[in-house]
Amino acid sequence: MQIGFEPAKIEAADIDETPQKGEKPSAYVKRMAWEKALHVAEKYPGEIVLGGDAVIVVNSKIIQKAHSDEEQEKVMKMLSGKTHKVLSAVCVINREGRKALRLSTTKIQMKHLSEREIKDYVATREWEGCAGYKIEGCLAGLVRKISGSYSGVVGLPLYEARNMLISAGVK
Repeated sequence: MQIGFEPAKIEAADIDETPQKGEKPSAYVKRMAWEKALHVAEKYPGEIVLGGDAVIVVNSKIIQKAHSDEEQEKVMKMLSGKTHKVLSAVCVINREGRKALRLSTTKIQMKHLSEREIKDYVATREWEGCAGYKIEGCLAGLVRKISGSYSGVVGLPLYEARNMLISAGVK
């Protein structure tokens, strides 16, 4: 692993990821990281557990996963030529059950996308299974500027995660 720790086990947390009515994006992503970590920690008491989540936010609106090419084209048009945020939360629960929770905010400035660029990106299918896009693929060439954590945009803010794991006692 890039931060010097190899997880003993990786397990997806099967939880309800529906935003609560009126929930702000930052509160939502922190709640998701916490609930995912808690879900797994309940299965493995006495273990150090890390949970995380990331969302793309445009004008205070969370971008949900697209389920069709048409939906993804709408997402790309919404992002085109604009700056948006990626909020990444990480939660670590230590062996005693205490939690630490951090939020990483990254600003992404997207170039103005032509219809061809949008169609070409959608055709890659890289966006499937995630909300918005995967920056580590073809989309990287369409990003003008990143201010913040690249790893947080990929999905887990590694600087925060590493420091939290060290504080929790991971060696």
